[in-house]
Amino acid sequence: MKTTTLTTPDGPFSVVVAAVPAVDGGHPAGDTREQVLAAGWTDDVDALLALVHPTLRPSGDVRDTHPTGLLAEAADAVRAYYDGDHGAPGRVPVLQASGPYRTHAWDVLREVKAGERLTYSEYAARTGRPAAVRAAAGACAMNAAALFVPCHRILRTDGTLGGFRYGLPVKESLLAREAIAG
Repeated sequence: MKTTTLTTPDGPFSVVVAAVPAVDGGHPAGDTREQVLAAGWTDDVDALLALVHPTLRPSGDVRDTHPTGLLAEAADAVRAYYDGDHGAPGRVPVLQASGPYRTHAWDVLREVKAGERLTYSEYAARTGRPAAVRAAAGACAMNAAALFVPCHRILRTDGTLGGFRYGLPVKESLLAREAIAG
């Protein structure tokens, strides 16, 4: 596992990357590849690791002040986001594990474009289960890879911000930044 913490306008932002078994058909059995497992506005890597599903949670911490490989790509994507390329984090591979609905909901969440705001109801509908509003909200709440899986773009059904693991000021800042660029 490799981690790095960047300084952003919204505070420290940490990324956790690990080599995990490739799960798609394009890789040989036993092949591994690096993927983002967790990310968020904190310098507490242990808190981020607690968000990672136990089956994916890596051991061993290498704090990397000069990231290479996917960790460097993820750090560059965060910097690019803050420089105005709000799609950059969506181009970095992420792996999260849960049940089938939540895993699908995270994939759908990655398709929500910068500047686009959805309500939990609209988000549930995009997952193909319009009645699953609470489950959609749960996918946002359990998202370990903030910014790379942009749960900040989902709002309460009445249009208010709702919650955000890293605080409403960060969510407001992200939405304002994306609205200006959009």
